[in-house]
Amino acid sequence: MANVLEELEKLSVAERLQLVEDLWDSIARSNTEVPIPQWQKDELARRKEIFLRNPDSVLTWDQAKRDILQSQ
Repeated sequence: MANVLEELEKLSVAERLQLVEDLWDSIARSNTEVPIPQWQKDELARRKEIFLRNPDSVLTWDQAKRDILQSQ
């Protein structure tokens, strides 16, 4: 595996990014379930509870994206 990593580091950044994208696509195509760590499940439950207590406390994706783009 170390040899593979050494070879990958010889690729340009653009080539490595494309490789990452291709790897993610290959994972998405597989029917294998990707395990979700317990800490992520706990965090999602925490955020859902916050939302259910106060639905007005969140932003839509469009609002969040606009805020991010305006802050740059």
